[in-house]
Parts: sequence; C-alpha cells; structure tokens
Amino acid sequence: MNSEQKRANPKEIAVFGMLGALMYASKMLMEVLPNVHLIGVFVIATTVVYRKKALYPIYIFVLLTGLLGGFAMWWIPYLYIWGILWIVAMLLPKNMRKKKATVIYMIVCSLHGFLYGTLYAPAQAILFGLDFRGMIDWIIVGLPYDLIHGISNFFCGLLILPLVELLSRLNKEIKLS
Repeated sequence: MNSEQKRANPKEIAVFGMLGALMYASKMLMEVLPNVHLIGVFVIATTVVYRKKALYPIYIFVLLTGLLGGFAMWWIPYLYIWGILWIVAMLLPKNMRKKKATVIYMIVCSLHGFLYGTLYAPAQAILFGLDFRGMIDWIIVGLPYDLIHGISNFFCGLLILPLVELLSRLNKEIKLS
C-alpha cells in the first residue's frame, strides 16, 4: 500500500465526516432511551467496510461528542472505549457467511455493551482517585445499566450487516474505494 492509499482522499473525508456526524446525531436522537444507541453498530460496520480508515468517522464522532457535550471528565474514556471495539472488529474474519457474520457482530456489539462500565472504570478510578475496591464498587453499581446496554446492543447488532452492505454498495456507486 503506498502513502496515497493510507491517507483519506477528498471523497473519503466527506463520507467520513458525514458518518461521524450521523453517529453523533443517532446518539442524540436515542438519548431518551438510557444506554440504547447505535454507536457500536456504526463502529463495527464502518470497521468491516473501511478497516483502518474507520478510525476517521469514529474519532469525528468522539470529537463532536466533546465539542457539543463538553470536554469534561466523562468524555476522556471515549478516547479509548470506541477504539477497543474497533480493534476487536478488526480482528474478526473478513469473509464470513452472512448468518455467521450476523451472529458474531451481534455478540461482539453486545459484549461491548455489557463491558462498557468495566472498560470505563479505569479512567474513572484515575480521574476521581478511586482505589481498586472503589473502582470495583463503581463497576457493580453500574451493572444494571451495562445489562441494558448489552441487551440493547445485541438487538441493535441486527443492523450491522445491512449497514455494511449499504456502505459497500454506496462506496461502489460513488467510486470511493
């Protein structure tokens, strides 16, 4: 891969900006439902389609979240929490059968939701001076929310493969890659 292919071209910049904004807008629209959102769906789908370049829309979403929600302490874990899901999605096999892919994507999306509080906890512990016991207590208190998050991510995960197919088709139509 030459250096030209590593960088986003103008069409990709436009598409990635729109995807990052769409991720943010979907989160805002769904905030009436606590811990129910499509961010995991977008992270996995964009990773399946764009691979390394999926980091562009993911971190556009993270930046928009900070800009519009405030760069407060709650935002700091966003710098790594979506990257973890991206890494896991990058490790998934590329050419799975549709049925298998659907189930695996749903499970991965769901596990990220179930583990969200646990992934978030180390930053909270450092930022708020919690010892290990305090961090564990923080995780335990958040378990009901993680339960909602994981279950909702499982069902939202049904949208991953259709989104992958849509993005792939649109990429061909606009000759993105």
